[in-house]
Amino acid sequence: MKENYPIRVLILFLLMVPFAVFGQTSVTGVVTDAGSGNTLPGVSVVVLGTTTGTTTDAAGKYTIQLPGATGRLQFSYLGYVTQVKDVTASTTSVDVSLQERTTNLQEVVVTGLATTVKRANAANAVAALNTKELVGTTNPQTLDGAISGKVVGANVVANSGAPGGGISVKLRGVTSIFGESEPLYVIDGIIMDNSSISAGLNAITAAAGGGNSSNQDNPSNRIADLNPDDIESIEFLKGASAAAIYGSLASAGVVVITTKRGAMGKTIVDFSQDIGVARVANLLGQRTLDEERVRASFGATAVPLFIAARDQGRLIDYEEELYGNTGMLYNTRLNVSGGSEKTQFFVGGLIQDEEGIIENTGYEKKSLRFNLDHTISNRFDFSLSTNYINSSADRGLTNNDNRGVSFGVALSSTPSFVDLFPDENGLYPNNPFGASNFLQTRDLITNNESTNRFLGGLTFNTQLYETDQSTTRLTIRAGLDFYNLKTRALFPRLLQFQADGNGTGGASIQGNNFNLNTNYAAFLVNNFYLSDKTVTFTTTVGATRENFNQDQTLNVATQLIGSQTNLDQAGAVDVTQTRIIERNKGLFFQEEFNFKDRIIATAGLRLDKSSNNADANEFQAFPKFSLAVNLANFDFWTNETIGLIKLRTAYGEAGGFPVFGAKYTSLVPFNIGGNAGLINAIQRGNEDIQQERQKELEAGVDVGLLDSRVVFEATVYQKTVEDLILVQNVPSSSGFTTRFVNGGELRNRGIELGLSVTPIETPAFKWDSRTNYWVNRSEMTELDVPAFPLGGFGNTLGTFFIEEGESVTQITGIKGEEGVQKLGDAAPDFQMSFQNFFTIKQNLTFSFMLHWKQGGDNINLTELLTDLGGTSPDYDDDDDGDGVSNAAERIAALGVSAEPFVQDASYLRLREVGLYYSLPPTALQSVFGTVVRNLRVGVSANNLFTITDYRGYDPEVSNFGGNGLSTGVDVTPFPNSRRMFFHLSVGF
Repeated sequence: MKENYPIRVLILFLLMVPFAVFGQTSVTGVVTDAGSGNTLPGVSVVVLGTTTGTTTDAAGKYTIQLPGATGRLQFSYLGYVTQVKDVTASTTSVDVSLQERTTNLQEVVVTGLATTVKRANAANAVAALNTKELVGTTNPQTLDGAISGKVVGANVVANSGAPGGGISVKLRGVTSIFGESEPLYVIDGIIMDNSSISAGLNAITAAAGGGNSSNQDNPSNRIADLNPDDIESIEFLKGASAAAIYGSLASAGVVVITTKRGAMGKTIVDFSQDIGVARVANLLGQRTLDEERVRASFGATAVPLFIAARDQGRLIDYEEELYGNTGMLYNTRLNVSGGSEKTQFFVGGLIQDEEGIIENTGYEKKSLRFNLDHTISNRFDFSLSTNYINSSADRGLTNNDNRGVSFGVALSSTPSFVDLFPDENGLYPNNPFGASNFLQTRDLITNNESTNRFLGGLTFNTQLYETDQSTTRLTIRAGLDFYNLKTRALFPRLLQFQADGNGTGGASIQGNNFNLNTNYAAFLVNNFYLSDKTVTFTTTVGATRENFNQDQTLNVATQLIGSQTNLDQAGAVDVTQTRIIERNKGLFFQEEFNFKDRIIATAGLRLDKSSNNADANEFQAFPKFSLAVNLANFDFWTNETIGLIKLRTAYGEAGGFPVFGAKYTSLVPFNIGGNAGLINAIQRGNEDIQQERQKELEAGVDVGLLDSRVVFEATVYQKTVEDLILVQNVPSSSGFTTRFVNGGELRNRGIELGLSVTPIETPAFKWDSRTNYWVNRSEMTELDVPAFPLGGFGNTLGTFFIEEGESVTQITGIKGEEGVQKLGDAAPDFQMSFQNFFTIKQNLTFSFMLHWKQGGDNINLTELLTDLGGTSPDYDDDDDGDGVSNAAERIAALGVSAEPFVQDASYLRLREVGLYYSLPPTALQSVFGTVVRNLRVGVSANNLFTITDYRGYDPEVSNFGGNGLSTGVDVTPFPNSRRMFFHLSVGF
């Protein structure tokens, strides 16, 4: 993977060279940090109304020549409050002290599809992350990994540690049983597909052969394609009261992403290089064996093998051999930005090359972004966003299987005295204690996902009308998301489990997936002010159109001829094709009212119709209302300590589409006497199926103290999902077995608390801290079909069970003579995160984030497999001192009680930690002159430690991926890794 890495870095530099010629330089003063007094290099200084601009040098100095005798200078810097200074003919110098933003109250958040509002005036609890919070501490592998633990109200679970991602995100609890459970992602107005597309590994593992048809072959999420370093900010519209502006697409919330853009002034070049290593975060350990234990667990015939291996020093820690690879991590980024008053640009490039903790696994990504903003005239401007991504992930073979062939399942029954290594001819011996030699499988198979993706978005604004009291703007927006995902899984016939008589004689599984999404929108936005400017009305009307087209072809070729892998070089080929076409149209109206930033009210209505609905021409209506009252802005408020006290409430509704195919009775191929034809599928269509509908009411209070050095936010919410889409059994005499119906209601209630504090702020030391706390409780308040299991592997091992009056994430199972009982719940009792940034003399920064998840149970079947295989590390221990070993007690419970397998997955995790040093401006200038703007070195780590009593590789796990509610099922996953980096970044 690394052999072409220097060439790729060189190519990245060459691609950026043309963009470095666009900038301008232009004349006296010094810009400093108001808190520390230190100078600030790289501050943008622009003469407003002109194309003249520059940036401060390494010592914080600038020089700029005004085109006229007078003018206005604007000073802007990321993370600081922008200032504007007037310049007269007699002015010779202007020194400026910029105040760092300790909170984001003045930043804007989304209130509509074409409008925003200051956070201090927002009536919804909208969680937001900026680039510093995303990638300022350490380097995440993917975007979904970058948000783990940082978003209040979100349950983020790493389904797998496999390279290329695979993370489940749920905002404010479970909102659907069979429908969409992942939020909608919108990047610069582009609706981005986040599908998890199967590679077809069930043909090898038969993981779905045990009665559970859920996807268990560990695909990655396509949101992993996005480069986290490209992102300026992310907003999480968690509930229906905020997400209603997206109508039926907002069933699981909305994530609105804004990428970085250029600024007026000198062209800025930023280069960064990260070099790191990945090691397995936690190993279970191996069982200590002796002759008696070998005889009891593996039979008398295994004793001579054990004695020979012991005497020759050949007892192998196969867990370390399989998961103990030290993966090298390389990430190179180059950003170029700048522009004039009329045209600004940002170009960002990424080369990422990371090895996995299992040999022959890894992740590569190349990304190129070009963003352009241009002002055509006083009335016309446009913004362009483009992003090309090429990625490749080798994901190995992990998670559940019913043939014992995946890495972890085969490892679970393999003792340390077996020799599985190849001989001098490269031939691997069979594993006498497992269905596969997992070292042979690791070294010879291919399981690859490769993606070519392009995202493009264009926003055009024109000022139609403008007076002292009113302005009217037209916004036209278009977005495109296209990708071709190829999955390739090759299993040579010489594998132990593929040899003649044992398997399919080799398999070549190849998938080709084309996805093309387009979205269009047009909005009229009118701002009307009363003559005294005390009242503002913002009216928005608009229309949207979304087209989704997905075409998936999966070819499974078996009985391979020799070493051939082509589909046509096989004895049998099975082809399946899935085409999903969706067309949505929407109308949107919103009215926003603002009285002196004291009373802010919003009312909106979204009308949607979709080809997914039972009646494709029927509009569904989704209203929203919100009210915020800023008490501290009223004249009667005289308390100078409390600068913000805002009461807010909001109500909204959002939809959830019926499951694809729910309204139609599908036809399936059938063969009678050699004649091909079609017959009805066993699931009956329901022409009256309705959308699921969420109704959410939230209320909260925000308090800011000491000039917003202390900000407290509290929110309570209740979200009810009506017309829940469920599966109902029908009489077999009808010719069908099931159909989808609207047959239930579930409710989520929760509390979200956030506290942002700057406890210390002196010229020598600054400490910024953020603490979040959130809890969600769900309940199936109404169920019109019989209670049913969903996810997991039945009551013998523990399963999720949907039952009226109970949590939708409850885990049930047999419990001795008591029968089937509730044994646990996958939902956490609560979650907390504690994020801190320390700055010492403006040069040394230290930051870390702790994440505490209390409660939430997993079904740990990895431990069951190692018990049955005789390899559990505590197999022979007797923790309760009753004379029966731990493993014997757990095995004895199999078929009697599922309690031993349902385990508490609480943890305290150091998710991120980073230490960075920036060379002082004086030292920079003495060494590099004015060429280098900044230079920073640092070290950081992900998942440096986890404190947990959970007896698995990682308490964050999901055998069934991110779809549905059944996260927390642990079946020999790809273990999580600990990632450590050295960083170098240089700004020019």
